[in-house]
Amino acid sequence: MEAAQELQLQLQTRAESREGSSLRDATVSGNQPSLPKPILYKWWLRVAIYTLFLLAGQSTATLLGRLYYDKGGNSKWMATFVQSAGFPILLPLFFFFSPSSKSNPISISPSSAKPPSFSTILFLYLFFGLLLTGDNLMYSYGLLYLPVSTYSLLCATQLAFNGLFSFFLNSQKFTMLILNSLVLLTISASLLAVHSDSEDTTGTPKGKYVIGFLCTLGASATYSLYLSLVQLSFQKVIKRETFDVVLEMQVYPSFVATCACVVGLFASGEWSGLSEEMKEYEDGKISYLMTLIWTAVTWQISSVGLLGLIFEVSSLFSNVISTVALPVVPVVAVMFFHDKMDGVKVMALLLAVWGFVSYIYQHYLDDCRSKKTKTNEGEASNALTEVC
Repeated sequence: MEAAQELQLQLQTRAESREGSSLRDATVSGNQPSLPKPILYKWWLRVAIYTLFLLAGQSTATLLGRLYYDKGGNSKWMATFVQSAGFPILLPLFFFFSPSSKSNPISISPSSAKPPSFSTILFLYLFFGLLLTGDNLMYSYGLLYLPVSTYSLLCATQLAFNGLFSFFLNSQKFTMLILNSLVLLTISASLLAVHSDSEDTTGTPKGKYVIGFLCTLGASATYSLYLSLVQLSFQKVIKRETFDVVLEMQVYPSFVATCACVVGLFASGEWSGLSEEMKEYEDGKISYLMTLIWTAVTWQISSVGLLGLIFEVSSLFSNVISTVALPVVPVVAVMFFHDKMDGVKVMALLLAVWGFVSYIYQHYLDDCRSKKTKTNEGEASNALTEVC
């Protein structure tokens, strides 16, 4: 009898220790957590809104970035600047999510954990800000030298890079489905690389096309590294995951990235040509300013969706949703920018979608196993209760 009671107590302790992570396990693959129905509906509504923000913001910002170049813009540092300079629109959210706000139910560690030192946090913000600067600059080169459709399909490789960095930094386990996803996404990008002659690259030398291709791949890898390092920072350094902390992780590195872009803008000498660039912009000065302003705003809308999904679900899920938008952009680019959608690009698109579905299906299987394990533990606990 005592042995049975001791075993039951151990099972109960294990169940309580897993309570904080069970919600994350359920929601990573897109399944709802175990909540009362009214709360569950509100949770799904918030996830849907954040998903819409991320998809609409990322797609629109990408197309506006290409529009800036197509209409006469040529400053790589200005295109990089607007990707982070819109962070002030997020500042009002600090009034709604103070450090004393209710913690996220998927917090990684108890709120009583010792907070990191100021110098550690400062280093993180500086490092992530500079990492974002390099990432945004590479994206700017990619948009300048590549058609939007090719650019967007290359960005799909961020899932492959995410799997690689998650394996080394976040203890992600590789399975056949994940390996299948990595192979398919790699083949998809390779098809676009060897078929550059089929692109509408008027006025763009092949050497610059290669630069744009490599910069876009580098940007995708850097973005995936950034997400994995942020997750690692939450787990090992910050040790809590409330929305105000996630918000700070977006705003302060964006401030550092914006300052770095200003330095780059003046150091490169591009600032001296901005007034001339504005005058020669095809649609006029007002259109020039509005393009830059709305590019900055839509990138921040995308960031709000990204942050919201990190808060409600996980950083991995936010990256997956971000990848969903990539096949949409080439279709829109064909309509508005007259990019070519030939057979090779269609094949690359299908391979990218196939790789994405493989990635999602793996998380669905993981969730099913997690639920089955939890059910078995519950049945064992009930059986022990009846014996007692």
